[in-house]
Amino acid sequence: MKGVFGKILNINLTSKIIEEENIPDDIYRNYLGGKGLGAYLLLKKNPAGVNPLSPDNNIIFAVGPACGFKIWGANRYGAFTKSPLTGIFSESYAGGKAFLQFSRIGYDAVVINGACERWSYIVINNEKVEYKKADFLLGKDSLETELILKEKYKGLNPAVLTIGPAGENLVKYAYVNNDQGRSLGRTGIGAILGSKKVKAIVVMGNIKKEAADPQLLSSYAKEQLEIGRQHPGTKAYNKTGTSLVVDLTTAVDAFPARYWQQGSVPHRDKINAEALHRELDVKPKACLYCFIACTRSSTVKYGRHKGLKLDGPEYETIDAFGGLNMVDDIKEIAFLNDICDRLGLDTVTAGNTTAFAIEAYKRGKIDFEIDYGEVDRIAELLRMISVREGIGDLLAEGVRSASIKLGMEDIAIHVKGLEPPGYDPRTLQGMGLGYAVSDRGACHLRATFYKAELSGQIDPLENNGKAKLFLEYEDRLTIYDTLILCRFFRDLLYYDELATIVKSSMGIELEEKDFKEISDRIAHSIRMFNLREGMDPSQDWLPEYFFKNPIGAKNIVLNRDKFGELIGDYYKLRGF
Repeated sequence: MKGVFGKILNINLTSKIIEEENIPDDIYRNYLGGKGLGAYLLLKKNPAGVNPLSPDNNIIFAVGPACGFKIWGANRYGAFTKSPLTGIFSESYAGGKAFLQFSRIGYDAVVINGACERWSYIVINNEKVEYKKADFLLGKDSLETELILKEKYKGLNPAVLTIGPAGENLVKYAYVNNDQGRSLGRTGIGAILGSKKVKAIVVMGNIKKEAADPQLLSSYAKEQLEIGRQHPGTKAYNKTGTSLVVDLTTAVDAFPARYWQQGSVPHRDKINAEALHRELDVKPKACLYCFIACTRSSTVKYGRHKGLKLDGPEYETIDAFGGLNMVDDIKEIAFLNDICDRLGLDTVTAGNTTAFAIEAYKRGKIDFEIDYGEVDRIAELLRMISVREGIGDLLAEGVRSASIKLGMEDIAIHVKGLEPPGYDPRTLQGMGLGYAVSDRGACHLRATFYKAELSGQIDPLENNGKAKLFLEYEDRLTIYDTLILCRFFRDLLYYDELATIVKSSMGIELEEKDFKEISDRIAHSIRMFNLREGMDPSQDWLPEYFFKNPIGAKNIVLNRDKFGELIGDYYKLRGF
């Protein structure tokens, strides 16, 4: 079959045995690649009930059939495992340029099992694997580690994936860095590498896949570039990046603030897109094969952090610290963003956790003095979490675990152990559905349904037609994750475009119903995995807090019966 290599690489870190495994064509027809292949392999290879931090838990790095070709938006790779934070299916995707090297090593996925005897970094060079001592990298932050290894292998243009101190210390929401701040951000992928004593992975290759129809692929890419550049969404993200969402969510009381007690902040104008571009020197930055350039390459202009350079802050990080933690200065949010990047922490869970800690202190549950807006205390707490020092050891487990031990489950905000991002489900109730039924816990990316509700496509507070429209988003974006495509192309790539991508790369002709069948097959495979690992269907729900505590000027609260009907509508449509 074209568009894929038709094989994967199995690496056992304990035995040092490396094996190729052929993948039958029918698996690609049924699952395509990326998320589909990752879900298939995880269900097949992972022992039931395995401890996520044990050597027997597999971590699978995969690319999709679109990756490696010049297809706009095909610029990500994915990682799939059992999450140490949630105990269920874990998926995460990262942009930048790392995907290109992963797509040129001769395999559609790399499955890593076992654990190294001592701290190491792995070098994958085409079909060759080497293990290198990583003692000299221990304790270094994730960004510095990447720079060191890129310098060591300069001239070979490698992809370098790294963990920071948080990953080394098995913080359950540690992330994996590549390209100086692009990350496998959520669900604790960094802790998985840490548990295997893998500080970094260096990837380089020059084996190219063959496209089924190179001429069709080339003409499609040219057409997509011409159309995409002129799209209003492209121009908006190119101009301001994801920070534009701050004004959209605060306007409808959907910007989670003061640890989910408020839906907006009085300092909005100090942390929104205008503030970001006023207080920092900002330039649009794009991943490879992207014309949208949603990322901001930023430098702080003045103040105590003058000269600080970073990619971001993105909207989710702005809410995590500017909303949940009430930090009222975009420069300070950039500072906390950089700390998380260097320590190797997911900013969404980190921001939720520090805000939870503020409430814990106010209730007399912990003795670490901290309050909303206290940037240096938040920064210190992040450091303590990353090295599991003092109260940081408990908070390194995430909000769910910490709330149980502190007796604060009444205000703990998470779904299946994953803390939600910056969209309040009381005012954006379709996002509430997304949090509840997402296969990895509270996630905004599986369907990005905030787009439908903020744009006026559907009423955020009404159920009518919501589950059906949500499923439409979820099915199409699941196919994105199989190919693997960037979410920000969602207004440009519909089923006709997806069919062209699959036909030109793989030589398979698919229609909308075929794509939906593939998406449904993947959803049920992951559902099977999660139920096997102990998830109960009753966990497809939201925290009680949202049903008891109103938000915003209209005092909006979730209605239990109404939300139950919405979940039921989704179940019927999905066949759960």
